[in-house]
Amino acid sequence: MSGYSEDEKLRLQQLRALRRRWLRDQELSEREPVLPPRQLGPVAAFWERFLQPGGLWRQGVFKVFQTGGYVLTRVLIPAWVILYYLKYHVAREPAPGGCVTARAAALAATPV
Repeated sequence: MSGYSEDEKLRLQQLRALRRRWLRDQELSEREPVLPPRQLGPVAAFWERFLQPGGLWRQGVFKVFQTGGYVLTRVLIPAWVILYYLKYHVAREPAPGGCVTARAAALAATPV
């Protein structure tokens, strides 16, 4: 006897159809996967809303950051450099709290 019997052929055909159906069922449709809604904690929910593009908070923080950077780099740091130079390199008489580079010699007969 050569080949498969009728029962074996029917069984193999049914197995092939079952495999094809199983493979077809593995493909996801446009509606899948169905996920439950995300439950965010209070901090994560705040950042989720805060980081939305075009939000007023985001624009306000950006403006404050830009202004702060401008003031720091164009006003405060140059003013500090100028004051430092004037205080320690130009002033002849030390101001209160200034740097004293030379002090008059104190003799024993000189009252303090």
